[in-house]
Amino acid sequence: MSIEPYGLGAQAKRARLLPALDALTRFHYARCEPYRRAVDAAFGGLNEAPYASLEDLPFVPVSLFKRRDMRSVGEADVYRTLTSSGTTGQAVSRIFLDRETAALQGKALVRIMQHFLGKDRLPMVILDHEGVIRDRESFSARGAGILGLMQFGRQPIYGLRPDMSFDYEKVTEYLTAHAGKPVLFFGFTFMVWQHAIEALRLAGKRLPKTAGLLLHSGGWKKLENVRVDAESFKRGAQEWLGIHRILNFYGMVEQVGSIFCENDAGSLHAPIFADVIVRDPFTLRPLPAGQPGLLQVLSALPMSYPGHSLLTEDLGAILGEDDPATGMLGRFFKINGRAPRAEIRGCSDTYEGQ
Repeated sequence: MSIEPYGLGAQAKRARLLPALDALTRFHYARCEPYRRAVDAAFGGLNEAPYASLEDLPFVPVSLFKRRDMRSVGEADVYRTLTSSGTTGQAVSRIFLDRETAALQGKALVRIMQHFLGKDRLPMVILDHEGVIRDRESFSARGAGILGLMQFGRQPIYGLRPDMSFDYEKVTEYLTAHAGKPVLFFGFTFMVWQHAIEALRLAGKRLPKTAGLLLHSGGWKKLENVRVDAESFKRGAQEWLGIHRILNFYGMVEQVGSIFCENDAGSLHAPIFADVIVRDPFTLRPLPAGQPGLLQVLSALPMSYPGHSLLTEDLGAILGEDDPATGMLGRFFKINGRAPRAEIRGCSDTYEGQ
């Protein structure tokens, strides 16, 4: 955690990350029976010798967390349970955190966000309603995201009412009170579009311009359905929210803390304690940079559950590594969308009007 989150080149990063993930694989294999069965079935067990590369490490499909309770600690050690997003009738993932894992994931998130936000806490507008985080012991992915990022705000307010209508007077008054200061806005992508940007546009009202930042994630599937791409989203945020700096990130409840933020070139970037691999959807062999396939995400953070090496249902492609143009080391990549027949599961994709 003392190293800059994008401060290790490819060789130095793998020299640290590979043994950490090898150790986590063996730890979870010994302590989580469903994980052990999955690895035995798919890989014939573990290598006796240490794994030679990240690509050689066993992985499990992220959907396994919807079908089994995957934890490597005793039930009494579970400090918090997170659940993934899911539409009505869908199974959801259950992620069991002990205090050590929750603390580690929290520290990692702080290191990543400080790279983009600085160390000072900013006035914050959460583009959601307060009821989402009412239960502090069992969170949805949406609530966990809000609570995790709230720590970067000072005197945060919620910009939406319980009925999801935009509280223009409240937000305008807050921005006026913090005039001349950077303000952090946070929300899930489709909800920001529908309940903030579109709501303001339809009402013909604009927020005062701020020197702030909009941080958003997830929900692109529904935006694609209404023909809103990333550039349209950014233009809408600039025009109606008065924000000119916009930062998207990719993450999931199964790997809280290991988020992949956009670099200055608009690509998603892996921090030092996480990485990505792209695999052929049919053979599952790793693919070289530039070739699209299924995204595998790796993280050295999950201690209480085997979420350290997961094959997602997202399609993407690695674009490069250690890019001098952005000044950020590590792999950077893009997301191409969901795999065919994969469930919609993003926090704002699954929002149905709570």
